[in-house]
Amino acid sequence: MAEPVPAAVPPSRLASLRNAFFSGLVLIAPICLTIWIFWKIIDFVGGTFKPLFLILVPLRLQEAPGLDVVWSILTTLIVVGLVTLLGYASRYVFGKYFLGIGDRFVQSIPGVNAVYGTVRQIVNTFSSQNRHMFNKVVLVEYPRKDCWSIGFLTNTAQGEAQTKAGLEVWTVFVPTSPNPTGGFLLLLPRTEVVELDMPVGDGMKMIISGGAVVPSWPSPAAARALGAK
Repeated sequence: MAEPVPAAVPPSRLASLRNAFFSGLVLIAPICLTIWIFWKIIDFVGGTFKPLFLILVPLRLQEAPGLDVVWSILTTLIVVGLVTLLGYASRYVFGKYFLGIGDRFVQSIPGVNAVYGTVRQIVNTFSSQNRHMFNKVVLVEYPRKDCWSIGFLTNTAQGEAQTKAGLEVWTVFVPTSPNPTGGFLLLLPRTEVVELDMPVGDGMKMIISGGAVVPSWPSPAAARALGAK
């Protein structure tokens, strides 16, 4: 006959209090440590740089009781702000300067400059700043009838060239593959431009990959549109 399993002995009141104390300590320790670190930073930075900034403060306010901590906190905030401004200046001024030196150095290396220049042109062409030039992916018959090419609709405005053509024409850029930094600017009748639903990014991938990457069809946006109908 199996022996009965002894019932678990409930923890004593002292052990329960001890466990509760350590649980509370674990919760409050990170908060206390964070406050202590910030206080040390304020004490060090404020105590070091406070004399430099208090020159601008009237003497009666400098000696006012209870404001010493306020001046330390304010000095710390000023120092942090100045360091942040210095970081921005170094990023947008000195950073561009040294980036330009490195760019010229790489372009002066024979053999490397050709590859570097090509990659840089691709990145600049399809960067977020220039991507807005491509409004939509389109399909056009180029360079001959029944031969289709992927292009990007760049403009639908009707300027002098469009007006003198005698009909509404759209501006389409057909890039070369796999290097899309070159291509052909075409002014085509609106009726000969087939608009596609694929995003501009997918069109870029298809061109750069030489057609090896084919976006799925229908796209999620097109599927939602068809479902809505």
